[in-house]
Amino acid sequence: MSDTDAAREIWVVYDGECPFCSSYVQLYRIRGHATVHLVDGRLDHPLVAEVRALGLDLDAGMAVKLNGRFYHGAEAMNLLAILGSGDSAFNAANRLLFRRPALARLLYPVLVRGRLLTLRLLGRRLIGEGRA
Repeated sequence: MSDTDAAREIWVVYDGECPFCSSYVQLYRIRGHATVHLVDGRLDHPLVAEVRALGLDLDAGMAVKLNGRFYHGAEAMNLLAILGSGDSAFNAANRLLFRRPALARLLYPVLVRGRLLTLRLLGRRLIGEGRA
């Protein structure tokens, strides 16, 4: 794989049991010719192990890997908003809300709390609770 090919690959590690997270990653579109790899943070996957080794808490936010660098939480949402295409109302709204880093940092904790509450109401464990 060339450096150009690697630059076109985006890895998103998210919570596959969270209905909001799953919907988000399915609806989201990246502009250009990037290949987006979706990885459920609950699965035994080398990228999930890499995220954990870096000390990134997937219960506190999704992780995105681009060009060898990880982005986590609000920073990940900000990056995805910048990379997103404008071909849908969903992406346009996402870009409007999260393309500004300060606004992303303000709004992201609200999303995390909503995710935590939803998982509890659905009787699902957090990602960190499923590990021994």
